[in-house]
Amino acid sequence: MKLETQIHQKKFKNEFQKLAINIPYTYGWLNSIQQSFFKKYDMSTQQYNILRILRGQYPKCINVNDVKSRMIDKMPDVSRIVERLRKKNLLEREICSEDRRRANLKITQKGLELLTEMDKYEDDVTNIFNLTKSEVKQLNDLLDKARG
Repeated sequence: MKLETQIHQKKFKNEFQKLAINIPYTYGWLNSIQQSFFKKYDMSTQQYNILRILRGQYPKCINVNDVKSRMIDKMPDVSRIVERLRKKNLLEREICSEDRRRANLKITQKGLELLTEMDKYEDDVTNIFNLTKSEVKQLNDLLDKARG
């Protein structure tokens, strides 16, 4: 559906203004769909992002600062999110022996199993765009270029 219809605005100053509104509006739309998916697993998008980062490192550990630098949504409270995941037994946290201010993280078997289960349904959430494969690639290329 056209942005104009969704937000009840018939006119934009120019296409750049429309894009500046369209991107966050589309993010909100996609985020809402993802939230309902993650809710089924008692998970937030940030928790999911951290677990995927840890799975990518598995079986190695990774420190909290490296996780934070790789996150899609760079948040200052990564330690709080990590603690929630630890309490759910989805990751292990170990204090670094050389620097007690640093913590190393590793996904647990339970965390790996949860992501495997979620992977089965991920396509249902990511294939919601009414775009062809080539259009998706083009959009990805354009977004990369825009961030230039």
